Formats: sequence, structure tokens, C-alpha cells
Amino acid sequence: MTMQDKTNSTVCPVARSVDVVGDKWTILVLRELYMGATRFEEMQVQTGATPQMLTSRLKALEADGLVERRPYSEKPLRYEYHLTGKGGDFYPVIYALRAWGEKWCKNGDEGLAVRFVHRDCGHDVGVANVCPHCGVSVERKDLEASISNRFLGEREARWKAFKRK
Repeated sequence: MTMQDKTNSTVCPVARSVDVVGDKWTILVLRELYMGATRFEEMQVQTGATPQMLTSRLKALEADGLVERRPYSEKPLRYEYHLTGKGGDFYPVIYALRAWGEKWCKNGDEGLAVRFVHRDCGHDVGVANVCPHCGVSVERKDLEASISNRFLGEREARWKAFKRK
């Protein structure tokens, strides 16, 4: 079934969106791209996806126009993956999932996994999309991210485990 076939089956934009990005692995791949990962190995380690799973998700994201491949090595031929404008426009959904997860899927003593500071005023925005200090609506480009020690430790542990294999 092609994307055209899937999107023609309903006029519901939620259903159409879920057809494109509606599974755990796709969401985690997009998370990694927003966090700056561009290479297959980086994404595999941090998502925990099998190579086959990651390959299928990257191919689907590329086919749907959210990601583009760019060669970074000719011998052997290797690619990096980069968000397109369409892929970048999905960021508010990831941001909303993060906010919801911080509120409903964690213990209260865990703290934020990623902190975002509004570049213009220097204040933490928490999980909001409006800076609580200056009242300005913020987008990803307006924010400086810093990963908590706990989340950074998780990510480093995954790399170490991968390197030992």
C-alpha cells in the first residue's frame, strides 16, 4: 500500500498522520534526529531498534519526505540522515509528547530529562511552549537544550554497551 493509498482512505488528519509517524520506532528515530544524531549507528544505539527495524523506518521517513539521505563516505558508501522541512515541522509533536511524558509517565522525583532555556531571556521554559518569564511563544530554534545527568548517563551507557559487543 502506497502513502497515496493510505491517505486517500480518510480525510481525518490524525489518521493520516498516524499512517506516517504512528509507531514507537519512528517516533524514537525522529527524537534522535532532533537531538542531533545523523548516522545509522547513533540512532540504532539510542533507540534500541534492530538494524532491520531502523532501516525500514528510515526508508519510510525518506519516502514520506521527512528525512533525506546524504552520503558522508564513498568507500564504503555511507549515509547520514537529515530532517527535511517536513520533518522539522513535526517537532512540536515530539515536544508535546515530551511534556506529556514528563507529567504523566515519570516519578515526581526524577526531574526533567532535558531542560530547555529560552535563548532570548535565559530562563528555563520547563515543558511549556511559552516562556514563563517573558511570555513569548517559543519554538525549537529559540531554545537551548541541556540533557540531565541521568539521561546523559543512560545514553552513554548504551554507547558503552554497544562498543563492548
